[in-house]
Amino acid sequence: MTLWLAGKPPVPRASEILAARCVILPKQISKGPKQQRRFASSSQRRPASVLQVHGEATAATQAPLPPPLSVVPNWVLLRSLLVSAISSKPLLLRPSLWAMSILSKPNRGFLLNVDRNPILHGLLKKTFYEQFCAGENGAETKATIKQLKDMGFRGVIMTYAKETVFDHSTGSEQGLGVAALEAQKKGEILDPALARCANIEAWRKGTIETVEQLEDGDYLAVKLTGAGPQVTKAFSVGDLPPQQMLDAMDEVCTKCEKRNVRILVDAESQHFQWGILRMTLDLMRKFNRNGYALVYNTYQAYLKSTSDTLAKHLAAAQTEGFTLGLKLVRGAYIASDQRSLIHDTKEDTDNAYNSITTGALKQNIGEFGSSKAWPSVNLFLASHNRESVMAAHQLHKQRTAAGLPTVPVGFAQLHGMSDEVSFSLLQLKGSDGSPEVYKCSTWGGMGECLAYLLRRAIENRDAVLRTSDEYNALKGEFGRRVRGMFSFSK
Repeated sequence: MTLWLAGKPPVPRASEILAARCVILPKQISKGPKQQRRFASSSQRRPASVLQVHGEATAATQAPLPPPLSVVPNWVLLRSLLVSAISSKPLLLRPSLWAMSILSKPNRGFLLNVDRNPILHGLLKKTFYEQFCAGENGAETKATIKQLKDMGFRGVIMTYAKETVFDHSTGSEQGLGVAALEAQKKGEILDPALARCANIEAWRKGTIETVEQLEDGDYLAVKLTGAGPQVTKAFSVGDLPPQQMLDAMDEVCTKCEKRNVRILVDAESQHFQWGILRMTLDLMRKFNRNGYALVYNTYQAYLKSTSDTLAKHLAAAQTEGFTLGLKLVRGAYIASDQRSLIHDTKEDTDNAYNSITTGALKQNIGEFGSSKAWPSVNLFLASHNRESVMAAHQLHKQRTAAGLPTVPVGFAQLHGMSDEVSFSLLQLKGSDGSPEVYKCSTWGGMGECLAYLLRRAIENRDAVLRTSDEYNALKGEFGRRVRGMFSFSK
């Protein structure tokens, strides 16, 4: 059994699964933003046959669909099973959260520095890091991107991990390097001889390096606070960042446009969010034209203010004639943001998420689509909630089939999380290549990724039912493979 698990997985590849369903995916024809592409969707919650999903053939002549997780390689399955076991068991997760929160604090000594202590580095890398992150360098990241695409995903969403997180409870910023912290205290520009900020330049180089790893149809996710204190200081009062940062982001957008890579501007701590929104809207005005969104803003459904914020942005898009890039998430900063800004219950957050999703797909949110003309909108749904994504997928499929107005839509889940949801969506892929499903990952040094890893752990703590379901799904797939091995040996 040990030898079998160490070898190549005796499971079908994504291409073999699609071949078994007699589905031939067309090549992507569109190469640039002026050639309009639509995220189409197909839907059924739990298809029992090809006939039920596509109506293209009878079940009698088609092989049954394999389990969604059958595409996952054995070694990835084992690692996922380990991490999911920790995430789904409070007695294991609590000490893990405590340890990770300690490691993520600045000014750690050698023993607690994950970039300097080789034992600690190796332990974290082979568990949580490789489960949720793409790599510490370009070579590792490209290998992870290839692996994800080989499993059937349309593409990846990749981000450079460096960021700044504002902890409302302590009033402090976390995630900055030592030099940046000292500069922040003194209010100095880090490179006064050149009148340029070294942090912004490092962010620019890391982001451009990320763009160069991506291919046609992929997405770049950006954390603007990773550019350091000069930028976060401006964002904290709702201002635009220094011109150096505006120029850097303009360069990133231009390079992405040439490579046919779209940009998702991440939501971050609410302390910085109003400045981020202002900057993102200006980028949309410049680059989002002719029904194509190069730049997306991220809207967090768990915030009470999101519906009003979205209404203002819909109004701006309708009046000024640009396409609104709407990426919708539930939210990931509940541990550090001011609690009064967030919906009181998970049910309220779910209702907000589903309401915005349905309204966008029906082109009817508030007065837009009824008393006011609906603006141009591209939608991207990032969610681990199976019910939400399947319902959205079904609604989009129904409206498309009926010739009713809707918006382009894509789907994504985080790398290392909700694989059962991701592969269930992939199994609904029709002959037109839709739905388009992506995996979102992050890359960077171990220390740079700790804030991201801590949020993933907290997210798993707060989603007890989901993590338990994931753990059970992974156990079921592991058991299926073990039974198959013994069955084959007979």
